[in-house]
Amino acid sequence: MAKISINIAFVRKMQQQNGMTFIEVLIALVIIITGILGAVAMQATAKQGSFDAMQRSLASSLAEDILARMRANDPATIAAYNANDYGGDNYAEPAERCLTNAASCTAAEMLANDQYEWELALMGGDVTIGGNNAGGLIGAVGCINVNANSVSVVVSWQGRQDMTDAQKDNCGTAGARRRQVVIQAFII
Repeated sequence: MAKISINIAFVRKMQQQNGMTFIEVLIALVIIITGILGAVAMQATAKQGSFDAMQRSLASSLAEDILARMRANDPATIAAYNANDYGGDNYAEPAERCLTNAASCTAAEMLANDQYEWELALMGGDVTIGGNNAGGLIGAVGCINVNANSVSVVVSWQGRQDMTDAQKDNCGTAGARRRQVVIQAFII
């Protein structure tokens, strides 16, 4: 008989516990929702960081591009690259495009071609969709400072978040969103 009384007591306890209470369900939902919101916020931050990294990588690539163009041209024309207005649609498409190896361009024609193409790349005009610029940096400005054989290339653009203002050679629009990549080199 002792066995039956224990089993009856066990059955009575089981009948009193028929599942989770409403409060337990609400607590579980709050924990799950908090986790989902945290994952969404983390994804948004990662996407923004990825975009900023892509912009910085593009700026570095553009700075290296103009240095390579300067090295490929006649050293006598290096000083003519000196300007703080790249990216403002200031350089017209040159008559001689110097696009093939067969083209025999003078150093001045190469200079005009390099300035036009670099500015076009800064503005994103080298990639278009439906006639609109689709590439490039946001609010890009390029500055080249030539002092004898020493060259400083500054690429400035506007980031998406406020940070400390990047200040080098007053290149680009001052403000908490200004970002810059600075590359210094010697061209001999």
